[in-house]
Amino acid sequence: MDDELLFAVELSDPSGEFEPASELLNALDVEFSSFFDRENCTVRHTVYSLTQEEAEQLREVLAGELKNWREFGVELEMGEIFTIAKPDWAEAWKKYFKPIEISEKLLIRPTWLDDLPRPGQKLLQIDPGMSFGTGQHATTNYCLKCIDRFSGEKKSLLDAGCGSGILAIAGALLGYEGIDAFDFDPEAVNVAEENAGLNQVAGKIGFSVGNAADWPGRPEKYDLVCANILGHLLIAFRFNIVNWVSPDGVLVLSGILDRDFDKVAAAFGEVGMYEMERFRDKDWTSGIFAFEKR
Repeated sequence: MDDELLFAVELSDPSGEFEPASELLNALDVEFSSFFDRENCTVRHTVYSLTQEEAEQLREVLAGELKNWREFGVELEMGEIFTIAKPDWAEAWKKYFKPIEISEKLLIRPTWLDDLPRPGQKLLQIDPGMSFGTGQHATTNYCLKCIDRFSGEKKSLLDAGCGSGILAIAGALLGYEGIDAFDFDPEAVNVAEENAGLNQVAGKIGFSVGNAADWPGRPEKYDLVCANILGHLLIAFRFNIVNWVSPDGVLVLSGILDRDFDKVAAAFGEVGMYEMERFRDKDWTSGIFAFEKR
């Protein structure tokens, strides 16, 4: 084995969407990175192994999984095994991320760039590591805009499925207090904690490992809950999710494919919430929900 090489398999997603395949790859507990190829409007997920043998076994597993993933609307194309130098792999994808201005109050910037915020604008620096979440994806971007929109009006915040921690960190920079965030992937939580430290808000956010099926929330509940989770999981765990929201609170549901949003909205209507608004971007729809007033 060459200690300076990694063996990799690339999966390309012509839909241009990060989250579905990233969620499914996370569930396989594999090491991977993702980037958006702007020139070809394609997301590329690269899965890494230490040896040729491991890579061949992994490619067989992925070939089988690709057939199952079609049920979730995820259509990926798989390439052949290739090698990449260890010093290069963590840098190659960085050129695809650019600063994103969420509003006059918030600028998102990858750590390796030096763009300056405008006067009065908070700067959120992010290093996604092996997690996704830089604000580029439509669903993450919508959640960021909602956090910005409700800042000052809502006080406490929950980031459910935190990934890189970008939503919780944005909340801390914009003045929310009583912020919690969780993800089912321990590595994502580690990355989120590092990003919180990078933005000097680590003491303002409670990070934990958990999942939407049984995460307990807190007795006083949250004024704003952002659940950036795939639609079928939102439906399955809706009874637990609504328990996180305070009676006068707001629930932002994101990470939902267009074809699934009506089903998600109906499911949350069954547990006492109504749809305040919906927003569509590309193949994704997000929405804001609140409790029906009695």
